[in-house]
Amino acid sequence: VQLQASGGGLVQAGGSLRLSCAASEGTFASYHMGWFRQAPGKERAFVAGISRRGGGTSSADSVKGRFTISRDNAKNTVYLQMNNLGPEDTAVYYCAARYSTSTFVSRGGAEYAYWGQGTQVTVSS
Repeated sequence: VQLQASGGGLVQAGGSLRLSCAASEGTFASYHMGWFRQAPGKERAFVAGISRRGGGTSSADSVKGRFTISRDNAKNTVYLQMNNLGPEDTAVYYCAARYSTSTFVSRGGAEYAYWGQGTQVTVSS
């Protein structure tokens, strides 16, 4: 499955952005989807994930209450709504797909087989 992330940009602290990730695969609904981010000099980190039909989600503690992951299987797209952004959220954001038939949403990047190209999010203070 090919993934195309978009929606990044430059925003002031306290602002919002919505990232989108479009999948080429017609069986998109068979995949758990995740968002990860990598800040300069840091390792890639899990941000949020959603099960294949959206019934299960998981978010990193650092973004709970601010970021919301959702998906539209009819459009083969997963979203990450990011509110109240801070400079610490500056990173390249990647979407990823993991084929799974369970409802458990993995936070491990190694379990996601397909990755998008990343979109830069920069938050100015």
